[in-house]
Amino acid sequence: MADRTLRRRDLLLAGAAAACAGCTSAPPRKSELAPTPVRVGDQIGPVQKGNGLNLVLIVSDTFRADYLGCYGNSWIRTPNLDRLAGRSVEFTACYPESLPTLPARRVILTGRRAAPLRFYPQQSDPIQAPGWHPLFYEDITLPEWLLAAGYTTGYVTDVPHVQKPGKNFHRGFSAFRFIRGNEADRYMSGPRNVPLARYSLSRAEPGNLRQYLMNRRHWKKETDTFVAQVMRESAQWLLDNQANQPFFLYVDCFDPHEPWDPPDRYARLYHKTLKEPRLIIPPGTTERLSKEQLLQVKALYAGEVSLVDTHVGRVLDQIEKLGLHKSTIVAFTSDHGTMLGEQGQIRKGNGERTRGQVARVPLLIYHPKTAYAGKKVTAFVQHTDLMPSLLHLLEIAPPARVTGENAWPLVTGAKAALRDTVVMQYGYYVAVRTAEWSYLLCINPKKTGRELEELYDLRRDPQELTNVAAQHHAVVRDLKARLRRYLDAGEDLTNGSFGLAGEG
Repeated sequence: MADRTLRRRDLLLAGAAAACAGCTSAPPRKSELAPTPVRVGDQIGPVQKGNGLNLVLIVSDTFRADYLGCYGNSWIRTPNLDRLAGRSVEFTACYPESLPTLPARRVILTGRRAAPLRFYPQQSDPIQAPGWHPLFYEDITLPEWLLAAGYTTGYVTDVPHVQKPGKNFHRGFSAFRFIRGNEADRYMSGPRNVPLARYSLSRAEPGNLRQYLMNRRHWKKETDTFVAQVMRESAQWLLDNQANQPFFLYVDCFDPHEPWDPPDRYARLYHKTLKEPRLIIPPGTTERLSKEQLLQVKALYAGEVSLVDTHVGRVLDQIEKLGLHKSTIVAFTSDHGTMLGEQGQIRKGNGERTRGQVARVPLLIYHPKTAYAGKKVTAFVQHTDLMPSLLHLLEIAPPARVTGENAWPLVTGAKAALRDTVVMQYGYYVAVRTAEWSYLLCINPKKTGRELEELYDLRRDPQELTNVAAQHHAVVRDLKARLRRYLDAGEDLTNGSFGLAGEG
């Protein structure tokens, strides 16, 4: 283990030195430096101390940006997140760099691009897909960086994929709380006579429905729902740690990811009559659904969105109740969205649906000491930019491994844009986006068993409903070339190890 310790120390020392070297345009203020390196276990972190502001980062899985009132939705009730938006900077063109769940969280937590995604066989994980692996040994995460800078770091999540054996997304946290039982989490066993017919169109079990229904069979009220548990634990963590400032709290909830299973009062906000079967894990297409069933599926998702909003509001209320809004940066985002009937598709698919409904995510950043409340930034930003932007607001330079950019100059007006092209990878599919075009390509038809190439004219077709690739060959060639340049540039950046070599 000694060799590993030295490697890890050298890595963080080198990252800290490179980060400080990147600040040579102005000498660091005395308040940003500690007299000696900060030791965290076998890690030596940056000597920076920053400005002492706290940070709360909330990630809500499968949250479509256009299902928030502040993003222009007029029929879904999201008063708490809309209230946060009114006090925040709202980024209206935020996109993942890699998705779905685990690749997106790798990028969010490291500020480092992940595409081209690599495939490593995943033991103990039924999902065998590119990018679906633990953090690399070489990665330096936001909680690790802040822990070394003297922050108390906390993590509350019910996302089942980060809790699987062998995953290490809890790295760098002073304390973490895993809420068990979501989706296919092997949390409960017992009688298997769960009422599948109430939730399925046929006897065939959709997805992980049986396991999910066993996991939730003891629920009696709204406070038993997973998002309620996550936000309750998060509010308690804030109460318990208000004396442990500065702190970083990472709140990561799986809702509104399917199963779309809100309490009835939320679904009935959007569809008065709820009939069985209640398709809480709906089929991937609308082909077998009646008009009434599709409306009910949309209502269930909308109900999930409002449920999330209600309980995120509990955390926002706690921040204000404790007076932490005066010293705490709050950020809210998602990993991806979902299809809800567009092109006859439901849910996010396996990468072949990385159009605007799936790709565009909300990003709100509240800062207690700036004059930019309510400002909207329309330039492209991506998940890679989140970590360096938040560290900038804490006045802590990022690790050298970060490949994203600080997006705050877009807020102040110092920059008009960070990039003119967004590239995203999901499995074996890659999407390329400009202000005018959205392009989607399957880069490994042998693995997927299908050829796919789609192009959408965003000026004439903002909902991306009509594929015009056959009419715009020059545009396709240009976007494919941009895609290839991006992937080629990442070949040496997106590899790593899992800390196994040489250990004995």
